[in-house]
Amino acid sequence: MPKIDNMLAILWMLRSGEKVTAQQISERLEMNIRTVYRYIDTISTSGVPIVSEPGHNGGYSLLDHFVEAPLFFDAEEQTSLFHAAVFAEEAGYYGGEALNRAISKLSNYSNQVQETKVNQHVASLEVISRSRSFSVEPFLKELEQAVADGYSVNMVYHKNGSKQLDDRLVDPYRMIYWNHKWYVIGFCHLRNDIRSFRVDRIESLTPTENTFSRPEHFSARDFFTRNLLPATDDKDGVISFVISGDRRVLDDICEHWFLGHYVKERTSNQAVFLLEEDVLHTYVPYLLLPYNQSIKVVEPVSLKKRMVEVLKELIKFHEV
Repeated sequence: MPKIDNMLAILWMLRSGEKVTAQQISERLEMNIRTVYRYIDTISTSGVPIVSEPGHNGGYSLLDHFVEAPLFFDAEEQTSLFHAAVFAEEAGYYGGEALNRAISKLSNYSNQVQETKVNQHVASLEVISRSRSFSVEPFLKELEQAVADGYSVNMVYHKNGSKQLDDRLVDPYRMIYWNHKWYVIGFCHLRNDIRSFRVDRIESLTPTENTFSRPEHFSARDFFTRNLLPATDDKDGVISFVISGDRRVLDDICEHWFLGHYVKERTSNQAVFLLEEDVLHTYVPYLLLPYNQSIKVVEPVSLKKRMVEVLKELIKFHEV
């Protein structure tokens, strides 16, 4: 184990708040006791307030104020880091290995009481990951580096619904994780405009030596949301539709990633939405059908008729 890791391990043992003898440190870290004394001296010289108490019940400990130093994490903070690693793995985050190395150090350098308490909390949470046929981790790491350093990337991109592959030179501004997908937002030189790209549709990625300056007040979140969920204010052809039903079912619909953006009014048994007419009749019936008889369309009549048409089309399609 490198010298710095050994000294950090000693600090973690001292951080328990209990006295630790040189012999205990030697046995735990499997090092010569003279080496322990040398590391203790080095740590003390660096400014860490180690208290040494001689005698039968003596040992080393840290002054109370140093135990709360930013270098260390309490049990709640350690648990949060472990939980973050679980969520990062579910998201396909490229830095998962580094994060796992970090939390493994927390385990190695914690005393038995701390480790037991943290493990109790860690075992209480589990995230079920979606199966992925294609890993985006290598692209995520390269894109994050490009965003951080401000250089352009060449990508071969597969457009949705098309077999054609496009070559794009992109200035990546930000990365976004939304609805179980990773996106990169940046300036596309081919389109001469800011665009969003799904990372799982990138076929290949090559960094360039071209640098760029990100717009000072650019918000990737606002851009992404605006393009995903366009505003209906001051638009022609916008109408309201009303549904009624069980409160919990309406809660679920009003929290839907798309419909929730257009909720205008809500009561215990009714919800009012405001949408463009073509969107209402094209997409909404398919979003509402899975709720079966737990909801009912109150208005407009045109949406009721469209729901019936969609059902007839489905019945005809599945008839033997």
